[in-house]
Amino acid sequence: MPELSQVPDAKQPLPIWGQSGQRVKPGLYVVATPIGNLRDITLRALDILSAADVVYCEDTRVTGRLLSAYGISKKLERCDEHTEKRRADEIIAAIRDGKIIVFASDAGTPGISDPGTALIAACHQANALVSPVPGPSAAIAAMSVAGVEQTGNFLFLGFLPPKSGARRRIFHDYLSLDATLVLYEAPQRIKEMLSDIHEIIGPREIIIARELTKLHEQFYRGTPEELVLEIDHANFKGEVVVLILPGTENETAWNDEKIDQALTAAMADLSLKEAVAQVSSQSGISRKIIYARALQLNRHET
Repeated sequence: MPELSQVPDAKQPLPIWGQSGQRVKPGLYVVATPIGNLRDITLRALDILSAADVVYCEDTRVTGRLLSAYGISKKLERCDEHTEKRRADEIIAAIRDGKIIVFASDAGTPGISDPGTALIAACHQANALVSPVPGPSAAIAAMSVAGVEQTGNFLFLGFLPPKSGARRRIFHDYLSLDATLVLYEAPQRIKEMLSDIHEIIGPREIIIARELTKLHEQFYRGTPEELVLEIDHANFKGEVVVLILPGTENETAWNDEKIDQALTAAMADLSLKEAVAQVSSQSGISRKIIYARALQLNRHET
């Protein structure tokens, strides 16, 4: 059996598409699409879409509008998070037959908090050619205008759990990380999420980017408490990216072990309440976090 990345008839030259001059082999092309503004499409993405035998997509209506805007007419097949595993076999068979297959999610880069991971993994397992066609990403777009000087590091968390308790545990795990936390959130949960950040992380600077690249693009910047008051939550709609900027050098240096050591020393001479206040003041970490650690220490000692 020939390799899936080869053309069945080796005598036939591979077609060249567009100004990129790329010879397009049979395989799966993972194409990033605009997150809002339809002009945010790369020339290579248009070349690959034009070369495709079939375009599999999260929603045929959304991708259909994109293709129509650029005068491209292609067979569209729905392939979302519920169907991508089932679709994988037919896509692999099509590639084996020498077909050029595109996969695109509704907006942004497939597989990055979007469908595509299961399909891509299946194609790799079958030794099919899988090629990225990079482009828009909401997380990268938000980071590019954040102006974060403290560090070049960032950690992408995607969509957090919808329940407050699970979100708070995640925030606690990354409390002392010297990096910007990048996440997506549903607009109706922004107020509750800001409350969680305030309780667990404290007055850290937050950037919220709403409707990136669209007509009503908007940015908010401030502490969780400030943003709760600034945002009109009743009319807060659209796609949202949240950046939680790194803490101060002093704050990020205070991991759980250092907090426990400071609490142990403080509680030798002070009441629990006084020890919590002292360590909170020293570390810049919220009293709620320090108090929870103090209770854990007391339980271990009894």
